[in-house]
Amino acid sequence: MQFDFLALYRAIPALVFGASMTLRVTVLSIILGLLIGLVAGLAKVWPNRILRIIASAYIELVRGTPLLVQIFLVYFGLPALGLNLDPFIAGVIAMGINSGAYVGEIVRGGIDSIALGQMEAARSLGMTWWQAMYYVILPQAFVRILPPLGNEFIALLKDSSLVSTIAIAELTRTGQIIITRTFKSFEIWSGVALFYFAMTYAIARAVKHSEERLRYSE
Repeated sequence: MQFDFLALYRAIPALVFGASMTLRVTVLSIILGLLIGLVAGLAKVWPNRILRIIASAYIELVRGTPLLVQIFLVYFGLPALGLNLDPFIAGVIAMGINSGAYVGEIVRGGIDSIALGQMEAARSLGMTWWQAMYYVILPQAFVRILPPLGNEFIALLKDSSLVSTIAIAELTRTGQIIITRTFKSFEIWSGVALFYFAMTYAIARAVKHSEERLRYSE
């Protein structure tokens, strides 16, 4: 049995389209996840006990349930409450909420890694808690959390394959469709794997480059 390079070559345009859809879903999910995660992470270290409890409950609940179940809950569950969402929007929301929990814990860990004396020194200079967090703590924490954030982005890109279950024509779904037409499973899945590798490698290199620049600027 020989590898059919021609079948893979013919599938490249469709795989490129699927990869572009994967990137769209991932980028929007990352943006949503960063916003939610920043709020959740700050809430976990904020002096207000009620906010800490709410943030902790959100993070533990989301991290303790599978992403696939969360996608089904948003896409199939919300219509029962009268809220019908487009598959693309449902996928982005579910993945963004899921990522937000992990980003929140990363942010919390980054903030906790900064010496307590930094906050005390800022407060002694007359800064409010928010000012000290914005001008002193978060800039230092960002440098430390960049590597785990990069890992989260890579994981999210790979997990985006799960939105194929709600008929979003991303890379995995596109590969499945091509296989039903060509019956070239090994060739097409090899191509899909190479596309995922190329995208995750690009993210990893971008994060590493950003990390090196931030360290150099220090």
